[in-house]
Amino acid sequence: MPDFELEKNAMDRGFKYVCGVDEAGRGPLAGPVCAAAVILPYGCEIEGLNDSKKLSEKKRDMLFDIIIEKAISYSICYGTLEEIEKYNILNATFLAMNRSIESLDVKPDYCLIDGNRTPKEIKFPCETVVKGDSKSYSVAAASILAKVSRDRLMLEYDKKYPQYGFKKHKGYGTKEHYEAIKKFGVCDIHRLSFLKNVH
Repeated sequence: MPDFELEKNAMDRGFKYVCGVDEAGRGPLAGPVCAAAVILPYGCEIEGLNDSKKLSEKKRDMLFDIIIEKAISYSICYGTLEEIEKYNILNATFLAMNRSIESLDVKPDYCLIDGNRTPKEIKFPCETVVKGDSKSYSVAAASILAKVSRDRLMLEYDKKYPQYGFKKHKGYGTKEHYEAIKKFGVCDIHRLSFLKNVH
């Protein structure tokens, strides 16, 4: 379960505002990648907060509202489909992460970033944390904001492109999704670079 140990370590070194950063949507065949940055009040425990992948959709939705209410500052930003195609998914993810950090109303002194790669051109002191969403409270909160935001966006796309089943799989490469692509071709939100052998 995540805790505030990593945030405390940063604060003990003199950093006041520590933000957690995570992304959702690197793997899907369709839609943008989403990143979130969250600064929580130190010691602000939210019941049930955990890595978004370990929570039900209903639980994530409930926690989303609580995180937004309790956060000192939060931001949710995207790496667009065009950026994924132009720069590749990793660099588009870095763009989304940087945007989310830069868009915080309260500027962080230090960032805890999920994963093992530091975003290019980040302007703040930071550290990467492998499986950060299961270790850091702030990163877990960011993982929920990113996941819920992207899922809600994919539900909107499902209304526009109901034949692909985005409501169910959120753009991930399920058997149903691949079959729909073979039947209907690709749509405006598919990542063509992910589908070179399909369409």
